[in-house]
Amino acid sequence: MNRVAVVGAGRIGDLIAALLVESGDYDVTLFDSDERQLDSVQEHPRLSKSQLDVADTDTLQDAVEQHDIVVNSAPFYLTESIARAAADGRAHYIDLTEDVASTCAVGTLALNSKTTFIPQCGLAPGIVSILAADIAHQFDGLDTVKLKVGALPRYPCNALSYNLTWSPEGVVNEYCNPCTVILDGQCMQVPPLEQLELLFIDGVQYESFNTSGGLGSLACTWNGKVHNLSYQSIRYPGHAAIMRALLRDLGLSKRRELLLDIFASSLPVTSQDVVIIFVEVSGTRNGRLEQVTYTNRIYGRTFAGREYTAIQLCTASSACAILDLLADGCIREPGLVRQEEIPLADFLANRFGRVFARDCGSAGQSTTVAR
Repeated sequence: MNRVAVVGAGRIGDLIAALLVESGDYDVTLFDSDERQLDSVQEHPRLSKSQLDVADTDTLQDAVEQHDIVVNSAPFYLTESIARAAADGRAHYIDLTEDVASTCAVGTLALNSKTTFIPQCGLAPGIVSILAADIAHQFDGLDTVKLKVGALPRYPCNALSYNLTWSPEGVVNEYCNPCTVILDGQCMQVPPLEQLELLFIDGVQYESFNTSGGLGSLACTWNGKVHNLSYQSIRYPGHAAIMRALLRDLGLSKRRELLLDIFASSLPVTSQDVVIIFVEVSGTRNGRLEQVTYTNRIYGRTFAGREYTAIQLCTASSACAILDLLADGCIREPGLVRQEEIPLADFLANRFGRVFARDCGSAGQSTTVAR
């Protein structure tokens, strides 16, 4: 199993292809609708490039049917058509989407499939779900699980204290769509940008608030098993207040195309970013209430002679680790596989998953006990 089709030659797809071919174990075909995007990707003997309309399911099916695994790194609105092409071509399927509706469509396609479908293999959802599940397994009973992730500029210089470090479409989605939470034992939808919390990590103050999509399938998996469960995005203080003014007071949440245009044209892109992961789990263990907190901070680095950002590195490495585990037979089940079903030890031991190891960034885990 070494023939991989990567659909989408953007910043994440570029690095996924690079990681796979540089490993020496995969032959990769990179597909994109934009020929100029393909031309910008570095050549490699094990890499082929193909320009086609990735939104055309029939054309894409014909293109990917000679591949063992399809990796979808295209925008979320193409998820269903790409997953369908993989299903019809009898290939395994991996994607990075945080979009809830798209993931539901993938789950439907995975029903009765003889191949494996693993959606949401990025950062959040993705590795953060694997981390949370691993910590949760240490408890006899769960009370509260908080997942918080931020892809932030290292040197913010505007009122929002924010630069684009990943897809503006994804940012708009998570700021405007309803957020799934479990509150007092009840699974429900709540508005984004609410439940503002302040937190300190390594002496730096941040804020966090509800955003959409980051929980992945955890709410479904843990419904009835946890009292409170939430996902929040981490930002620098003051960001949420400005975004609420834009989205609610000015009504831009109902004019997403305009909001997307404003983000894309007015927020500078930065390659100097940092990814912050914060997972907090409390519950009962050995008859007493305990809390375990995990933090990690990851920066970009050079790979194969090119500089990659922290969000590129985290997202692409996570997807490649899952793909590697699938190719090695560590993930055997056909049909739908959820992130929280993947053992953290296997993930971190993988050559691609090691980017999340503690020696790759300042990380820590602490336990607080309440008798």
